[in-house]
Amino acid sequence: MDGTHSAGLQLQQLPPTSSSMILSSSEGSFSYKENLIGALLAIFGHLVVSIALNLQKYCHIRLAGSKDPRAYFKTKTWWLGLLLLLLGELGVFASYAFAPLSLIVPLSAVSVIASAIIGIIFIKEKWKPKDFVRRYVLSFVGCGLAIVGTYLLVTFAPNSHEKMTGENIAKHLVSWPFLLYMLVVIVLFCLLLYFYKERSANSIIVILLLVALLGSMTVVTVKAVAGMLVLSIQGNLQLDYPIFYVMFVCMVATAIYQATFLSQASQIYDSSLIASIGYILSTTAAITAGAIFYLDFLGEEALHICMFALGCLIAFLGVFLITRNRKKAIPFEPYISMDAMPDEGAG
Repeated sequence: MDGTHSAGLQLQQLPPTSSSMILSSSEGSFSYKENLIGALLAIFGHLVVSIALNLQKYCHIRLAGSKDPRAYFKTKTWWLGLLLLLLGELGVFASYAFAPLSLIVPLSAVSVIASAIIGIIFIKEKWKPKDFVRRYVLSFVGCGLAIVGTYLLVTFAPNSHEKMTGENIAKHLVSWPFLLYMLVVIVLFCLLLYFYKERSANSIIVILLLVALLGSMTVVTVKAVAGMLVLSIQGNLQLDYPIFYVMFVCMVATAIYQATFLSQASQIYDSSLIASIGYILSTTAAITAGAIFYLDFLGEEALHICMFALGCLIAFLGVFLITRNRKKAIPFEPYISMDAMPDEGAG
């Protein structure tokens, strides 16, 4: 007890600059730990989601290539994929409560990296080593660049950690920078929707810009909902604030419309093209929304912001190279060859 008391006296006797430096150092360490927890949750979530989707694809292909009369939802493999999918999405959702939005959003590149690696493992044809390297050199380079970009993102991510209370979220919601941003987003969205619906402008840029604008609102609301839920679990109840339910409704609505536009895009364009362009546009829009709504980069050093932007550009290039190397899908051609599969049943 005396030791603790004397330590407190010593801290009080320190000059103001020294004590503020100690507090700043401890806060910085705590912010870094929260960033790390959020980044690990996001990476884990995206990795599990990628595995889950490929596991379900594996199930569909096995059933299509066999005489098994069972429906896909009656197989253990499909249900395992669904459970992993829910687990992964839960991890990504939780990550928004710990780390800044600008850090979590670009980490969706992990899904592209994981899908590329799984695609190489379950290769359709057998290649000689030299041909294999030549065929997949872009994928290897793309994966390397995406990993380097992810490392820079995590290292130089902003350290803004504001408590997601109802008062703070309501304050940000009516701030003039966000209101101005919302005005620009609404006008741009209406113009794009007009050209898409009335003028039949089915350009992939138009459709994916609609998705990106909706997605920027989705991630803003997801962070608010996740943060308020975590605070409520910790004992600081936030569920009695109306803003929680406003954010929740907006989160669900924008996510549904996002899925609708993505489904329409997938009927017209190749999935690899949607993945690369969609990742770049959605990430850019989401980081912009996070920077305006949550003030992610407020007080950050110029060097950190530049290095973070460099990490984004490298990750963008990596994802583009990975998806650029994929073959266009051929109708009814399985992504994974049947002779590369083990002989055991789908269940």
